[in-house]
Amino acid sequence: MPVNSFENYPMSWEPTIDRTLKPLYLTLANQLEEDIITGSLLPGTKLPPQRELADFLDINVSTVSKAIKVCELKGLLSATVGSGTFVSFDALSNSYLLSTDKQNNVIEMGATLPESNSYEPLMLQLKNMVNESDFAKWFSYSRSDDVLWQKDAALRFMSRGGYHADAESILFANGGQNAITAVLASLCKHGDKIGTNPHTYPGIKTTAAMLGIQLVPIKNKDGEMSEEALTYACKNENLKGIYLIPDYHNPTTDRMSLARRKAIAQVAKEHNIFIIEDATYHLLCKESVQAIATFAPEQTIYIASLSKTVAPGLRIAYVSAPEQYRKSLSNALYNLNISVSPLLAELAARLIVSNNLDAIIESNRKSTMYRNQLVSKFLSDYVCHGGGTGIFRWLQLPNNMTGADFEALALEHGIQVYAAERFTVGNSIPEKAVRLSICAPKTVEELEKGLMILQQLLRSLQ
Repeated sequence: MPVNSFENYPMSWEPTIDRTLKPLYLTLANQLEEDIITGSLLPGTKLPPQRELADFLDINVSTVSKAIKVCELKGLLSATVGSGTFVSFDALSNSYLLSTDKQNNVIEMGATLPESNSYEPLMLQLKNMVNESDFAKWFSYSRSDDVLWQKDAALRFMSRGGYHADAESILFANGGQNAITAVLASLCKHGDKIGTNPHTYPGIKTTAAMLGIQLVPIKNKDGEMSEEALTYACKNENLKGIYLIPDYHNPTTDRMSLARRKAIAQVAKEHNIFIIEDATYHLLCKESVQAIATFAPEQTIYIASLSKTVAPGLRIAYVSAPEQYRKSLSNALYNLNISVSPLLAELAARLIVSNNLDAIIESNRKSTMYRNQLVSKFLSDYVCHGGGTGIFRWLQLPNNMTGADFEALALEHGIQVYAAERFTVGNSIPEKAVRLSICAPKTVEELEKGLMILQQLLRSLQ
Protein backbone atom coordinates (compact mmCIF):
# COMPACT_ATOMS: atom_id res chain seq x y z
CA MET A 1 0.00 0.00 0.00
CA PRO A 2 1.18 3.57 -0.60
CA VAL A 3 2.47 5.47 2.41
CA ASN A 4 0.13 8.35 1.50
CA SER A 5 2.73 11.07 1.95
CA PHE A 6 1.09 12.70 -1.08
CA GLU A 7 -1.91 13.64 1.07
CA ASN A 8 0.17 16.46 2.48
CA TYR A 9 1.67 17.38 -0.88
CA PRO A 10 -0.15 19.25 -3.70
CA MET A 11 -0.25 16.70 -6.52
CA SER A 12 0.01 18.63 -9.78
CA TRP A 13 -0.25 15.37 -11.70
CA GLU A 14 -2.38 12.39 -10.70
CA PRO A 15 -1.93 9.82 -13.47
CA THR A 16 -3.78 6.57 -13.90
CA ILE A 17 -1.89 3.77 -15.61
CA ASP A 18 -2.80 0.36 -16.98
CA ARG A 19 -0.63 -2.01 -14.97
CA THR A 20 -1.12 -4.81 -17.48
CA LEU A 21 1.02 -2.94 -20.03
CA LYS A 22 4.71 -3.67 -19.63
CA PRO A 23 7.25 -2.35 -19.02
CA LEU A 24 5.51 -0.14 -16.49
CA TYR A 25 7.96 2.76 -16.77
CA LEU A 26 7.17 3.16 -20.50
CA THR A 27 3.45 3.04 -19.76
CA LEU A 28 3.92 5.87 -17.26
CA ALA A 29 6.18 7.79 -19.67
CA ASN A 30 3.58 7.48 -22.45
CA GLN A 31 0.86 8.73 -20.10
CA LEU A 32 3.02 11.69 -19.10
CA GLU A 33 3.73 12.55 -22.74
CA GLU A 34 0.04 12.29 -23.64
CA ASP A 35 -0.99 14.55 -20.76
CA ILE A 36 1.57 17.16 -21.86
CA ILE A 37 0.50 17.03 -25.49
CA THR A 38 -3.22 17.23 -24.70
CA GLY A 39 -2.71 20.15 -22.33
CA SER A 40 -3.59 18.36 -19.09
CA LEU A 41 -0.10 19.35 -17.93
CA LEU A 42 0.77 22.88 -19.00
CA PRO A 43 4.27 24.14 -19.76
CA GLY A 44 5.98 25.31 -16.58
CA THR A 45 4.06 22.87 -14.34
CA LYS A 46 6.21 21.44 -11.56
CA LEU A 47 5.79 17.67 -11.23
CA PRO A 48 5.42 16.07 -7.81
CA PRO A 49 8.65 14.69 -6.32
CA GLN A 50 9.39 11.23 -7.64
CA ARG A 51 8.90 9.60 -4.26
CA GLU A 52 5.50 11.25 -3.84
CA LEU A 53 4.50 10.09 -7.31
CA ALA A 54 5.69 6.56 -6.56
CA ASP A 55 3.67 6.56 -3.32
CA PHE A 56 0.60 7.82 -5.17
CA LEU A 57 0.83 5.07 -7.79
CA ASP A 58 2.10 2.42 -5.35
CA ILE A 59 5.09 1.61 -7.56
CA ASN A 60 8.87 1.70 -7.16
CA VAL A 61 10.66 5.04 -7.24
CA SER A 62 13.02 3.59 -9.85
CA THR A 63 10.03 3.05 -12.18
CA VAL A 64 9.08 6.70 -11.85
CA SER A 65 12.70 7.79 -12.36
CA LYS A 66 12.95 5.82 -15.61
CA ALA A 67 9.69 7.31 -16.92
CA ILE A 68 10.82 10.85 -16.06
CA LYS A 69 14.15 10.25 -17.81
CA VAL A 70 12.43 9.06 -21.00
CA CYS A 71 10.45 12.30 -21.17
CA GLU A 72 13.46 14.43 -20.28
CA LEU A 73 15.39 13.03 -23.22
CA LYS A 74 12.45 13.83 -25.51
CA GLY A 75 12.66 17.46 -24.37
CA LEU A 76 9.27 17.32 -22.64
CA LEU A 77 10.63 17.80 -19.13
CA SER A 78 13.46 19.77 -17.62
CA ALA A 79 14.99 18.97 -14.24
CA THR A 80 17.07 21.45 -12.26
CA VAL A 81 19.17 20.42 -9.29
CA GLY A 82 17.56 21.78 -6.14
CA SER A 83 14.41 23.02 -7.91
CA GLY A 84 12.62 19.94 -9.19
CA THR A 85 11.25 18.70 -12.51
CA PHE A 86 9.08 20.90 -14.73
CA VAL A 87 7.17 20.52 -17.97
CA SER A 88 9.42 22.29 -20.46
CA PHE A 89 8.14 25.62 -21.71
CA ASP A 90 9.00 24.52 -25.26
CA ALA A 91 7.33 21.10 -24.89
CA LEU A 92 4.49 22.00 -27.24
CA SER A 93 6.36 24.33 -29.60
CA ASN A 94 7.50 23.31 -33.06
CA SER A 95 11.28 23.60 -33.45
CA TYR A 96 11.20 22.49 -37.10
CA LEU A 97 11.16 25.93 -38.70
CA LEU A 98 11.36 24.84 -42.35
CA SER A 99 8.04 23.03 -42.50
CA THR A 100 6.57 21.82 -45.78
CA ASP A 101 3.04 23.02 -45.04
CA LYS A 102 3.60 26.77 -45.36
CA GLN A 103 0.50 28.64 -46.50
CA ASN A 104 0.43 30.39 -49.84
CA ASN A 105 0.31 34.18 -50.01
CA VAL A 106 2.02 34.54 -46.65
CA ILE A 107 4.84 37.05 -46.30
CA GLU A 108 7.83 35.06 -45.03
CA MET A 109 9.49 36.74 -42.06
CA GLY A 110 10.26 33.54 -40.20
CA ALA A 111 13.09 31.66 -41.91
CA THR A 112 16.49 33.37 -41.69
CA LEU A 113 17.62 33.97 -45.26
CA PRO A 114 20.41 36.20 -46.61
CA GLU A 115 19.82 38.83 -49.27
CA SER A 116 19.16 37.21 -52.65
CA ASN A 117 21.65 39.60 -54.30
CA SER A 118 24.29 36.91 -53.88
CA TYR A 119 22.56 34.45 -56.18
CA GLU A 120 23.62 36.07 -59.46
CA PRO A 121 27.41 36.10 -58.83
CA LEU A 122 27.08 32.57 -57.48
CA MET A 123 25.34 31.53 -60.69
CA LEU A 124 28.06 33.18 -62.82
CA GLN A 125 30.74 31.33 -60.86
CA LEU A 126 28.91 28.06 -61.50
CA LYS A 127 28.56 28.82 -65.22
CA ASN A 128 32.32 29.30 -65.48
CA MET A 129 32.82 25.88 -63.91
CA VAL A 130 30.33 24.28 -66.31
CA ASN A 131 32.28 25.60 -69.28
CA GLU A 132 35.50 23.88 -68.20
CA SER A 133 36.44 20.83 -70.26
CA ASP A 134 36.79 18.54 -67.24
CA PHE A 135 33.59 19.67 -65.55
CA ALA A 136 32.36 16.06 -65.24
CA LYS A 137 34.92 15.40 -62.50
CA TRP A 138 32.74 17.30 -60.03
CA PHE A 139 30.19 14.50 -60.22
CA SER A 140 32.64 11.94 -58.87
CA TYR A 141 34.09 11.57 -55.37
CA SER A 142 36.44 14.26 -54.05
CA ARG A 143 40.12 13.99 -54.95
CA SER A 144 42.86 14.64 -52.42
CA ASP A 145 44.43 17.46 -54.44
CA ASP A 146 41.10 19.27 -54.60
CA VAL A 147 40.48 18.85 -50.88
CA LEU A 148 43.87 20.36 -50.03
CA TRP A 149 43.22 23.64 -51.78
CA GLN A 150 39.61 23.70 -50.55
CA LYS A 151 40.97 23.48 -47.01
CA ASP A 152 43.09 26.54 -47.75
CA ALA A 153 39.92 28.33 -48.82
CA ALA A 154 38.25 27.20 -45.58
CA LEU A 155 41.10 28.69 -43.53
CA ARG A 156 40.74 31.97 -45.38
CA PHE A 157 37.00 31.96 -44.75
CA MET A 158 37.43 31.26 -41.04
CA SER A 159 40.06 33.95 -40.62
CA ARG A 160 37.49 36.56 -41.68
CA GLY A 161 35.48 35.59 -38.62
CA GLY A 162 38.30 35.95 -36.14
CA TYR A 163 39.68 32.42 -36.03
CA HIS A 164 42.97 31.19 -37.47
CA ALA A 165 42.91 27.40 -37.72
CA ASP A 166 45.36 24.82 -39.06
CA ALA A 167 44.74 22.97 -42.32
CA GLU A 168 44.97 19.54 -40.67
CA SER A 169 42.07 20.45 -38.36
CA ILE A 170 39.60 21.09 -41.21
CA LEU A 171 36.70 18.75 -41.95
CA PHE A 172 33.84 19.28 -44.41
CA ALA A 173 30.10 19.01 -43.68
CA ASN A 174 26.90 19.46 -45.66
CA GLY A 175 25.96 22.66 -43.88
CA GLY A 176 26.05 23.84 -40.29
CA GLN A 177 23.14 21.69 -39.11
CA ASN A 178 24.87 18.61 -40.52
CA ALA A 179 28.05 19.56 -38.67
CA ILE A 180 26.22 20.05 -35.36
CA THR A 181 24.52 16.67 -35.72
CA ALA A 182 27.85 14.99 -36.42
CA VAL A 183 29.44 16.62 -33.36
CA LEU A 184 26.68 15.50 -31.00
CA ALA A 185 26.53 12.03 -32.52
CA SER A 186 30.29 11.52 -32.22
CA LEU A 187 31.06 13.14 -28.86
CA CYS A 188 27.93 12.37 -26.84
CA LYS A 189 26.03 9.31 -25.76
CA HIS A 190 22.36 8.88 -24.96
CA GLY A 191 21.55 10.82 -21.78
CA ASP A 192 24.46 13.28 -21.91
CA LYS A 193 23.85 16.96 -21.16
CA ILE A 194 24.81 19.98 -23.28
CA GLY A 195 24.58 23.58 -22.03
CA THR A 196 23.02 26.29 -24.21
CA ASN A 197 21.62 29.79 -23.89
CA PRO A 198 18.04 29.92 -22.54
CA HIS A 199 16.90 30.74 -26.09
CA THR A 200 18.88 29.05 -28.83
CA TYR A 201 18.98 27.80 -32.41
CA PRO A 202 16.14 25.27 -32.85
CA GLY A 203 18.32 22.97 -34.97
CA ILE A 204 20.32 21.84 -31.97
CA LYS A 205 17.06 21.20 -30.10
CA THR A 206 15.73 18.85 -32.77
CA THR A 207 19.07 17.05 -33.08
CA ALA A 208 19.44 16.66 -29.31
CA ALA A 209 15.90 15.25 -29.02
CA MET A 210 16.62 12.78 -31.82
CA LEU A 211 19.82 11.57 -30.17
CA GLY A 212 18.48 11.51 -26.61
CA ILE A 213 20.72 14.34 -25.46
CA GLN A 214 19.42 16.75 -22.82
CA LEU A 215 19.88 20.48 -23.29
CA VAL A 216 20.48 22.49 -20.13
CA PRO A 217 19.77 26.24 -20.19
CA ILE A 218 22.62 28.33 -18.79
CA LYS A 219 21.55 31.69 -17.37
CA ASN A 220 22.59 34.86 -19.16
CA LYS A 221 24.24 37.94 -17.75
CA ASP A 222 23.96 41.15 -19.78
CA GLY A 223 22.72 39.18 -22.78
CA GLU A 224 25.65 36.74 -22.68
CA MET A 225 26.12 33.30 -21.17
CA SER A 226 27.23 33.77 -17.57
CA GLU A 227 30.54 32.15 -16.70
CA GLU A 228 29.34 31.77 -13.09
CA ALA A 229 26.17 29.97 -14.23
CA LEU A 230 28.24 27.79 -16.56
CA THR A 231 30.60 26.87 -13.71
CA TYR A 232 27.63 25.95 -11.53
CA ALA A 233 26.15 23.78 -14.29
CA CYS A 234 29.47 22.04 -14.87
CA LYS A 235 29.65 21.14 -11.19
CA ASN A 236 26.01 20.20 -10.66
CA GLU A 237 24.64 19.07 -14.03
CA ASN A 238 27.65 17.07 -15.26
CA LEU A 239 27.77 18.88 -18.60
CA LYS A 240 29.53 17.19 -21.49
CA GLY A 241 29.79 20.36 -23.56
CA ILE A 242 28.19 23.68 -24.50
CA TYR A 243 26.76 25.17 -27.69
CA LEU A 244 27.28 28.86 -28.45
CA ILE A 245 26.58 31.41 -31.21
CA PRO A 246 28.90 34.25 -30.14
CA ASP A 247 28.21 36.55 -33.11
CA TYR A 248 24.66 37.74 -33.63
CA HIS A 249 23.09 35.11 -31.42
CA ASN A 250 20.05 33.39 -32.86
CA PRO A 251 17.39 34.50 -31.94
CA THR A 252 18.21 37.38 -29.55
CA THR A 253 20.82 39.14 -31.78
CA ASP A 254 23.24 39.54 -28.83
CA ARG A 255 26.98 39.55 -29.49
CA MET A 256 29.40 38.13 -26.95
CA SER A 257 32.12 40.47 -25.69
CA LEU A 258 35.79 39.58 -25.93
CA ALA A 259 36.05 39.39 -22.13
CA ARG A 260 33.15 36.94 -21.88
CA ARG A 261 34.60 34.78 -24.66
CA LYS A 262 37.83 34.48 -22.71
CA ALA A 263 35.93 33.70 -19.49
CA ILE A 264 33.78 30.99 -21.11
CA ALA A 265 36.86 29.43 -22.69
CA GLN A 266 38.57 29.32 -19.29
CA VAL A 267 35.61 27.57 -17.66
CA ALA A 268 35.55 24.99 -20.46
CA LYS A 269 39.24 24.25 -19.96
CA GLU A 270 38.94 24.02 -16.18
CA HIS A 271 36.03 21.56 -16.35
CA ASN A 272 37.18 19.72 -19.48
CA ILE A 273 34.01 20.22 -21.52
CA PHE A 274 33.89 20.76 -25.27
CA ILE A 275 32.56 23.87 -26.97
CA ILE A 276 30.58 23.92 -30.20
CA GLU A 277 31.19 27.42 -31.56
CA ASP A 278 28.64 28.13 -34.28
CA ALA A 279 30.03 30.92 -36.45
CA THR A 280 27.11 30.94 -38.88
CA TYR A 281 26.54 34.67 -38.52
CA HIS A 282 30.10 35.89 -38.06
CA LEU A 283 30.34 37.54 -41.50
CA LEU A 284 27.26 39.63 -40.79
CA CYS A 285 29.43 41.72 -38.47
CA LYS A 286 31.56 44.48 -39.97
CA GLU A 287 34.33 43.98 -37.44
CA SER A 288 35.42 40.55 -36.25
CA VAL A 289 36.06 39.64 -32.63
CA GLN A 290 38.42 36.82 -31.76
CA ALA A 291 36.66 33.48 -31.68
CA ILE A 292 36.24 31.52 -28.44
CA ALA A 293 38.27 28.81 -30.15
CA THR A 294 41.26 31.15 -30.04
CA PHE A 295 41.29 30.91 -26.24
CA ALA A 296 40.38 27.23 -25.94
CA PRO A 297 41.68 25.60 -29.15
CA GLU A 298 41.86 22.11 -27.63
CA GLN A 299 38.26 22.28 -26.39
CA THR A 300 36.46 23.96 -29.29
CA ILE A 301 34.85 22.63 -32.46
CA TYR A 302 34.51 25.72 -34.67
CA ILE A 303 31.84 25.64 -37.41
CA ALA A 304 31.66 28.16 -40.26
CA SER A 305 29.09 27.95 -43.06
CA LEU A 306 27.90 29.99 -46.03
CA SER A 307 24.14 29.50 -45.79
CA LYS A 308 23.40 32.83 -44.03
CA THR A 309 26.09 34.78 -45.87
CA VAL A 310 25.69 33.66 -49.47
CA ALA A 311 22.85 31.22 -50.13
CA PRO A 312 20.94 28.64 -48.05
CA GLY A 313 21.29 26.10 -50.86
CA LEU A 314 25.09 26.25 -50.72
CA ARG A 315 25.21 23.39 -48.22
CA ILE A 316 28.87 23.52 -47.22
CA ALA A 317 30.27 24.03 -43.73
CA TYR A 318 33.87 24.02 -42.58
CA VAL A 319 34.64 22.43 -39.25
CA SER A 320 37.87 22.98 -37.34
CA ALA A 321 38.21 20.11 -34.87
CA PRO A 322 40.90 19.68 -32.18
CA GLU A 323 42.98 16.54 -32.48
CA GLN A 324 41.28 14.81 -29.54
CA TYR A 325 37.89 14.96 -31.31
CA ARG A 326 38.93 14.83 -34.97
CA LYS A 327 38.86 11.10 -35.69
CA SER A 328 35.48 10.43 -34.07
CA LEU A 329 33.98 13.51 -35.74
CA SER A 330 35.45 12.53 -39.11
CA ASN A 331 33.92 9.07 -38.73
CA ALA A 332 30.53 10.57 -37.88
CA LEU A 333 30.61 12.83 -40.93
CA TYR A 334 31.54 9.86 -43.11
CA ASN A 335 28.66 7.79 -41.73
CA LEU A 336 26.22 10.65 -42.24
CA ASN A 337 27.41 11.82 -45.66
CA ILE A 338 30.15 9.59 -47.12
CA SER A 339 31.41 12.91 -48.48
CA VAL A 340 30.22 16.41 -49.26
CA SER A 341 29.25 17.34 -52.81
CA PRO A 342 32.50 17.93 -54.78
CA LEU A 343 30.59 20.37 -56.97
CA LEU A 344 29.42 22.53 -54.04
CA ALA A 345 32.77 22.24 -52.26
CA GLU A 346 34.59 23.52 -55.34
CA LEU A 347 32.03 26.24 -55.98
CA ALA A 348 32.31 27.49 -52.39
CA ALA A 349 36.11 27.43 -52.45
CA ARG A 350 36.31 29.39 -55.72
CA LEU A 351 33.83 31.91 -54.40
CA ILE A 352 35.93 32.44 -51.27
CA VAL A 353 39.27 32.96 -53.03
CA SER A 354 37.81 35.19 -55.75
CA ASN A 355 36.68 38.76 -55.32
CA ASN A 356 33.09 37.59 -55.64
CA LEU A 357 32.70 36.79 -51.94
CA ASP A 358 33.85 40.26 -50.92
CA ALA A 359 31.43 41.79 -53.39
CA ILE A 360 28.56 39.62 -52.15
CA ILE A 361 29.21 40.45 -48.51
CA GLU A 362 29.44 44.18 -49.20
CA SER A 363 26.32 44.18 -51.36
CA ASN A 364 24.33 42.18 -48.82
CA ARG A 365 25.41 44.42 -45.98
CA LYS A 366 24.22 47.54 -47.80
CA SER A 367 20.85 45.98 -48.65
CA THR A 368 20.43 44.58 -45.15
CA MET A 369 21.23 47.91 -43.53
CA TYR A 370 18.52 49.56 -45.63
CA ARG A 371 16.02 46.87 -44.64
CA ASN A 372 16.94 47.36 -40.99
CA GLN A 373 16.30 51.07 -41.35
CA LEU A 374 12.79 50.24 -42.54
CA VAL A 375 12.24 47.95 -39.57
CA SER A 376 13.38 50.67 -37.17
CA LYS A 377 11.09 53.16 -38.88
CA PHE A 378 7.92 51.05 -38.73
CA LEU A 379 8.61 49.60 -35.27
CA SER A 380 10.10 52.69 -33.66
CA ASP A 381 7.59 52.59 -30.79
CA TYR A 382 8.71 49.11 -29.73
CA VAL A 383 11.83 47.40 -28.43
CA CYS A 384 13.29 45.57 -31.40
CA HIS A 385 16.81 44.27 -30.80
CA GLY A 386 19.33 43.96 -33.59
CA GLY A 387 19.86 46.13 -36.63
CA GLY A 388 22.82 47.22 -38.70
CA THR A 389 23.90 44.30 -40.86
CA GLY A 390 21.91 41.60 -39.03
CA ILE A 391 19.39 39.58 -41.04
CA PHE A 392 16.88 39.13 -38.21
CA ARG A 393 15.46 41.15 -35.31
CA TRP A 394 14.13 40.23 -31.86
CA LEU A 395 10.86 42.06 -31.22
CA GLN A 396 9.65 42.45 -27.62
CA LEU A 397 5.85 42.35 -27.42
CA PRO A 398 3.62 44.73 -25.45
CA ASN A 399 0.84 44.03 -22.93
CA ASN A 400 1.89 40.57 -21.84
CA MET A 401 1.11 38.94 -25.18
CA THR A 402 3.09 35.74 -25.58
CA GLY A 403 5.21 35.06 -28.62
CA ALA A 404 3.08 32.05 -29.50
CA ASP A 405 -0.11 34.12 -29.45
CA PHE A 406 1.43 36.85 -31.58
CA GLU A 407 2.83 34.33 -34.06
CA ALA A 408 -0.68 32.93 -34.52
CA LEU A 409 -2.18 36.43 -34.79
CA ALA A 410 0.39 37.51 -37.38
CA LEU A 411 -0.20 34.37 -39.44
CA GLU A 412 -3.93 35.09 -39.47
CA HIS A 413 -3.03 38.39 -41.13
CA GLY A 414 -0.63 36.86 -43.64
CA ILE A 415 2.75 37.23 -41.89
CA GLN A 416 4.98 34.37 -40.75
CA VAL A 417 7.13 35.18 -37.72
CA TYR A 418 8.59 32.83 -35.11
CA ALA A 419 7.73 32.94 -31.42
CA ALA A 420 10.23 32.84 -28.56
CA GLU A 421 8.72 29.50 -27.51
CA ARG A 422 10.30 27.84 -30.56
CA PHE A 423 13.76 28.82 -29.29
CA THR A 424 13.28 28.24 -25.56
CA VAL A 425 15.35 25.55 -23.83
CA GLY A 426 13.99 23.41 -21.00
CA ASN A 427 12.42 25.23 -18.06
CA SER A 428 13.55 28.68 -19.21
CA ILE A 429 10.63 31.09 -19.28
CA PRO A 430 10.09 32.21 -22.89
CA GLU A 431 10.51 35.89 -23.51
CA LYS A 432 7.41 37.66 -24.76
CA ALA A 433 9.03 38.14 -28.14
CA VAL A 434 9.17 37.01 -31.76
CA ARG A 435 11.99 36.75 -34.27
CA LEU A 436 11.59 38.70 -37.51
CA SER A 437 13.62 37.68 -40.54
CA ILE A 438 14.05 40.88 -42.50
CA CYS A 439 15.73 39.52 -45.63
CA ALA A 440 13.27 36.67 -46.24
CA PRO A 441 10.72 38.91 -48.03
CA LYS A 442 11.71 38.82 -51.70
CA THR A 443 11.47 42.57 -52.22
CA VAL A 444 11.71 45.71 -50.15
CA GLU A 445 8.10 46.43 -51.04
CA GLU A 446 7.02 43.08 -49.62
CA LEU A 447 9.00 43.80 -46.44
CA GLU A 448 7.31 47.20 -46.09
CA LYS A 449 3.90 45.59 -46.49
CA GLY A 450 4.72 43.04 -43.82
CA LEU A 451 6.05 45.68 -41.44
CA MET A 452 2.96 47.80 -41.93
CA ILE A 453 0.72 44.88 -40.97
CA LEU A 454 2.87 44.08 -37.93
CA GLN A 455 2.76 47.74 -36.89
CA GLN A 456 -1.05 47.72 -37.05
CA LEU A 457 -1.25 44.50 -35.04
CA LEU A 458 1.06 45.86 -32.35
CA ARG A 459 -0.96 49.08 -32.07
CA SER A 460 -4.15 47.08 -31.69
CA LEU A 461 -2.67 45.45 -28.59
CA GLN A 462 -2.12 48.74 -26.80
